[in-house]
Amino acid sequence: MNGTQGSSVESEHEAKRPCTRTWSHDRSEPAEGDSVAVSVIMPMYNASDWLDECLQAILEQDFPGRMELSVYDDGSTDNSRELIEGWRQRFEDRGVSLVISGHNASSPRGVGFAKNQAVCQSSGRFLCFQDADDVMRPQRVRLQYEAAALNPTAIVGCKVCRVPEGSTERYTRWINSLSPEQLLTQVFTSHGPTVVMPTWFCSRRWFQNVGAFNEGGKGVPEDLLFFYQSLRCGGVLLRVEECLLVYRYHPHAATHSVLEHTIWDLRVLFLQERVLSRWDSFTVWSAGKQGRRLFRSLSPENQEKVKAFCDVDENKIQKGFYTYEESKERPKPKIPILHFRKASPPFIVCVKLDMTHGVLEENLLSLQLKEGVHYYHFS
Repeated sequence: MNGTQGSSVESEHEAKRPCTRTWSHDRSEPAEGDSVAVSVIMPMYNASDWLDECLQAILEQDFPGRMELSVYDDGSTDNSRELIEGWRQRFEDRGVSLVISGHNASSPRGVGFAKNQAVCQSSGRFLCFQDADDVMRPQRVRLQYEAAALNPTAIVGCKVCRVPEGSTERYTRWINSLSPEQLLTQVFTSHGPTVVMPTWFCSRRWFQNVGAFNEGGKGVPEDLLFFYQSLRCGGVLLRVEECLLVYRYHPHAATHSVLEHTIWDLRVLFLQERVLSRWDSFTVWSAGKQGRRLFRSLSPENQEKVKAFCDVDENKIQKGFYTYEESKERPKPKIPILHFRKASPPFIVCVKLDMTHGVLEENLLSLQLKEGVHYYHFS
């Protein structure tokens, strides 16, 4: 299961919420000597096609500490829960506790709800999030535990191997090629969290500090909302530089229920909160569809900070200006459209990464700009 998303009103409220949330399912941490070190947190809904491979991989972990698997079944209508129960003895033989619960309601309550329930019933000092349709490599828990133990306020991820091979090539390349700095600077792009949810590993204490996943149900991007909230709370982003997860792509993944415009709205809100609030003025890099859409999505205050659009397309540049009438009460802004070499930073870059055969990246490099200081990617 992957992240999903609900009404834009609900999501917008969540995105603006400051770091004051408390974890409603509070659970005291046991003493380290007698506690489970890592709880594998697995929401489940109609996952029978993938469960055997997923569960076998959990049993093959080379982690030397005490583990448990916490599963919450979100109303599966197949035999997923029975299949899990059939593995109980094998888990017990390996010294891995198995905790499973769920509901039998007529419809699922959503990924956020299922994850929260799985966390609530677990007891590990660290949480390893696992989708039921993915497969962890044998060293995953050990390597991520080592990183998280040294960085208690971090969400720790890893590189992934996508299956079927060749699916979502651009997305997979982006996941695996981000530098440590870009894990933070590229959080506004359309790809979503720079540390992708199926790879998350963090301390229970940090999870409780950030707060529960949003339980808005189908269509709510609970992973993106939690990710942004973790950053608001001062959280760190890390990635183990090895492929520790086989990340499955298939048409039934819950992530497909997420509406693009809701993700867009959340990204715009976070961009304004984290970046544009600090800038007196800026240039939108792209006078095309994406750049104009960003401008229209900004608050009036941030629209007034846009000093220019810039582009490489001579047809757009020759138009001279971009005008936009939001209402008859406000005067039409008339914003210059410049060649990128005549524009000045800082920039919000609204050109999709990895889609210009390297031209965008070369142009940015030619201006000797530093990502996260002089520009941020948005598209």
